[in-house]
Amino acid sequence: MKLSINQLKYLKSLQERKYRQKYHNFIVEGVKLAAEVLSSGSLQVEMVVAQAGWLEEHGHLLRNVETVVPVEAGELKKISLLTTPNQVLLVAKQPDLAFDKAAVSAGTSLFLDDVRDPGNMGTILRIADWFGVKWVFCSPDCVEVFNPKVVQASMGAFLRVKSLEISFEALKAQLPDLPVYGTVLDGASIFSEKPVKASIIAIGNESKGLSPGIQDCLTHRISIPKGEGGGAESLNAAVATGIVCAFFAAGT
Repeated sequence: MKLSINQLKYLKSLQERKYRQKYHNFIVEGVKLAAEVLSSGSLQVEMVVAQAGWLEEHGHLLRNVETVVPVEAGELKKISLLTTPNQVLLVAKQPDLAFDKAAVSAGTSLFLDDVRDPGNMGTILRIADWFGVKWVFCSPDCVEVFNPKVVQASMGAFLRVKSLEISFEALKAQLPDLPVYGTVLDGASIFSEKPVKASIIAIGNESKGLSPGIQDCLTHRISIPKGEGGGAESLNAAVATGIVCAFFAAGT
């Protein structure tokens, strides 16, 4: 069976941000991720496009799917963003999340300021998932969580970590008393701090770091000290996030 011209056009359109926003949908590719989305039952799945073998093995997961299209490998390749298409691609509805002030106030959350690299964003979601960080807030200039490359890099973390696009000013207005830790080059060593569980950790842009406006609002300016003989100019945003989250998990 082949995809119709309209289906093909629609699926290709979801590779672009403006159409993901227009339809409020996104693409998930690959055997493991597709099975995880379908098994979770947490998202409405609009369409599954897959090879016959995958459909036969996973037919029990497709009861609530609106449209199922069996295709050959060549047809799947037309709509895949992967170098080697991986048997299945699905379209899911983006979840509608509401800001939960009580939940956010009770734990550690991340605020990402202008994080642009999809690999970094996906890895940060995986880090949050690993350390039990339930909320990741993204500034409007961040790469979107439902970018296909972010979804792929998150390895399913996007299903478990709640993410919302919000400005830092709006987030701070909701949580005026919550301490804000920010990673800056001239900050105090993170290892000299006593982390507070109910707090926000702000992570900056890959090249520019945290914007001056956010830096002005930090209650704790922290840095990750170099080891003896260390020569790197800075750390990757996702690597820095992992170190900070590990420190918070161990110290709270």
